[in-house]
Amino acid sequence: MENTITLSPEFAIAGQITPDQLQTAKDAGYQAVVNLRVPGEQGFLEDEASKAQAVGLRYVNIPVSPNEISQVADQAIAQLDELPKPILVHCGSALRAGAIVLAYLGTCEGKNAEIVLDEARKAGFTALDSKPPMKQFVETYIANHR
Repeated sequence: MENTITLSPEFAIAGQITPDQLQTAKDAGYQAVVNLRVPGEQGFLEDEASKAQAVGLRYVNIPVSPNEISQVADQAIAQLDELPKPILVHCGSALRAGAIVLAYLGTCEGKNAEIVLDEARKAGFTALDSKPPMKQFVETYIANHR
């Protein structure tokens, strides 16, 4: 699927997805979509929940602003743990989605930050290398929750 990066067999991340991509995600076997965008954010798809549900996907919106990712990380990770997999997690650019999924993989799969970040780079997700605060979030979250 265009605009996505598969980080593990259970998780892919993406920037903003289109209504057509929801059907493509369902056809590809995804069971759920998690939207980390804040309502009102430029490009936010207002009817994404109804469109996702119409094609048979579970849908959750957890508003995550980049500056407040630490405050909502526990809630987001709990949702990832509870939802049926595989899950497509998205935000505006895949940065927040990637950070949350990597924090999940580190804590729930018992991997340290170095391994998680290296696996993400190999999968094609290199954005954290140019965003030190988000990379620091992943490292700190994993270190504090393992």
